[in-house]
Amino acid sequence: MTIAEVRALLARRDADPEAVAALAADPRKGVQTLLAAYMRRMERENAEIARVEAMYHYESELYKKGVRYIAGIDEVGRGPLAGPVTVAAVILPPHWFAAGLNDSKKVTPKHREELAQKIHEEAVAVSIVSLPPEEIDALNIYEATMMAMYEAVKRLPIRPEAVIVDAMPLHFQVPTRSLVHGDARSASVAAASIAAKVHRDHLMDEYDRTYPEYGFAQNKGYGTAEHIAAIESFGITPIHRKSFDPVRSMLEDGRAHFYIEK
Repeated sequence: MTIAEVRALLARRDADPEAVAALAADPRKGVQTLLAAYMRRMERENAEIARVEAMYHYESELYKKGVRYIAGIDEVGRGPLAGPVTVAAVILPPHWFAAGLNDSKKVTPKHREELAQKIHEEAVAVSIVSLPPEEIDALNIYEATMMAMYEAVKRLPIRPEAVIVDAMPLHFQVPTRSLVHGDARSASVAAASIAAKVHRDHLMDEYDRTYPEYGFAQNKGYGTAEHIAAIESFGITPIHRKSFDPVRSMLEDGRAHFYIEK
């Protein structure tokens, strides 16, 4: 086998184990360098498979009882001064694997996009609900988030047989588990975290085009110094949460006016 053929063999994900094992006896330095790199890659990939599989601990308890349709629920956007709160509910196939599946905050934006696309293509069911600022102001953020979570489950095209939710104390007519840091502990919740994050980020990118002064594409509505300075300069837009400080206090003391459409 030439060095080029060895490189092509070891680049394959389904490389013949016997052919790979035979390379250990090849005295050529180039072959041994390629083989060592291949073994390191396999170690990383196997470690990632084991890490993701460990995130099915809670799902596996249900799988063993014959439960298959487990909805993971998570939200994004409880803290920003602008934009919606967004909730996703996701039902994954049992032991579904995607490299990098994790709490959305621990995944790079590029990989989040890739994972979100894979989730939408391969999940058993996905539902996403966004509640706008006026509903957040009317209900309060906690109640709005809880309402969006119930609505996301209700909109799933397949009725879940169990639910795992990140932290919130929800109550369904099926077994329900609330997990603190569930987006890092449950594969289903992690998938919901990513789906919700990417969906909301896209919404904030759209708002950035409507209100370019506020930097929504970068800050996603969070209260950065630049964002607050923009509110003082350009006003409070229709997507700002008027019940959230400092927006509320800026309205009350006259430091900010309402945004004037151009």
